[in-house]
Amino acid sequence: MSTHIQGFSPRTGLPTGEPHPATTLPELDHAVAAAERAFPLWSGLGSHERADALDAAADALDDETDALVAVADTETALGLPRLSGEVTRTSDQLRLFGRVLRHGGFTKAVVTPADPAIGRPDLRRMMQPVGPVAVFSASNFPFAFSVAGGDTASALAAGCPVVVKAHEGHPNTSAAVARVLTNALLAAGAPEGTLSLVQGFEAGAALVRHPGIRAVGFTGSLAGGRALFDLAAGREDPIPFYGELGSLNPVVVLPEAARERADAIAAGYAASLTQGSGQFCTNPGLLFVPEDEALLAALAGAVGQTRGGPVLTVRIHRSYLARTHELDSMEELTPLAAGTASDGAWSVPPRVWQLPLKSFAAQAGTLDEECFGPAGLIVTYPATEALCETLARLPGSLTGSVHAANGDRDAAARVAAALRRKAGRLVHNGWPTGVAVCWAMHHGGPWPAATSALHTSVGAQAIDRWLVPIAFQDWPDDLLPPELQEANPLGVPRLTE
Repeated sequence: MSTHIQGFSPRTGLPTGEPHPATTLPELDHAVAAAERAFPLWSGLGSHERADALDAAADALDDETDALVAVADTETALGLPRLSGEVTRTSDQLRLFGRVLRHGGFTKAVVTPADPAIGRPDLRRMMQPVGPVAVFSASNFPFAFSVAGGDTASALAAGCPVVVKAHEGHPNTSAAVARVLTNALLAAGAPEGTLSLVQGFEAGAALVRHPGIRAVGFTGSLAGGRALFDLAAGREDPIPFYGELGSLNPVVVLPEAARERADAIAAGYAASLTQGSGQFCTNPGLLFVPEDEALLAALAGAVGQTRGGPVLTVRIHRSYLARTHELDSMEELTPLAAGTASDGAWSVPPRVWQLPLKSFAAQAGTLDEECFGPAGLIVTYPATEALCETLARLPGSLTGSVHAANGDRDAAARVAAALRRKAGRLVHNGWPTGVAVCWAMHHGGPWPAATSALHTSVGAQAIDRWLVPIAFQDWPDDLLPPELQEANPLGVPRLTE
């Protein structure tokens, strides 16, 4: 059992920053107990008061951007422009949920008045917070999917105190963000225990098993997420586990689009494949293209000019090298192009392989495994009919994308019909990397992209994961929550039957 968590520099492979003590089981119990005490107080605040607290937390993050980015860069090597933008995205997420709270529609209030003629009682239904929750930080976004990220922001908005499990890849960044966020929430009137941080691999399983935790949010690997998902389901009192796990994010290029803009498609693919050293959960791992030599040549040229950066952890580095070596050994695959690796202990070169659709379909169980990093498969297809049959058998993904020209409209409709059963977001003439933080976003998908295709981890609807319904039957008006009272004093949107 690790007693300390040490950060490392992906550029050098050497330790960076001071080691952090791993959270002990008594310390974890203390954090969850504090969250349980905080729950009635935090959830009892008015939604506008919680919104004000989230806005204050966002302002505090913005004020500390330079200091936070400096720490994160030493542990992630993601670079200052990328990290500064990510802090802005993180504070924007907090403000988005402030707007969600002020709007009030998240309560999904429904009023069905009594009807004595048919013997129906007065029924009023709304959503309420589930209780203290656990959030697991992701490796690839040290701010936006970490301590102050979307899972935490949406859970706090719902009225749920959060115990965050820090990612081992950036312990100092996690601790720094937790200090900023906790201090801001306390200054804004949140009770002690509204947000806590635990460190260490062993703390993860203990947190999922803890009886005080009522739901879990996770972004990470399929293997790690599945293990925790099974723990959550295997509890004496099973709890929801909202995991974002693995995704191939298929992209289809249709024939007319290939003929009209081969160079632009190739450049866009290479940029998307290598963005963030290929460590985006929406990385285009599968590219389906027609048997078009000009497009293949353009793709090979664009990828060959790329330069890969360091990946986030030594585990990711080892896994990438092992998986690419495995792909090199498969007779069905032809190496199409390789970029170069930048200087750095954990740097990796971008890689792409080519194979025909028939070979891919025959090896689907082997080739539909995500390779986390700047690696992709380019599958050539002879006709869209055969392509659609293969798309229908793909595992679930966060995204599916289609590049089409005017002459491809009928084919685009058929491909979209196949992909909409396999992805949570369909992209037209674009690339999947980059997820807008807004009301309409859906960032989820069928297994294994997520453990629940119904829910999203990005956007306003992410709050739904942390809410459960409650119906009131024949209660006096003054004892009802204000959202359900006859006068609707908070003015929340609601359905009246």
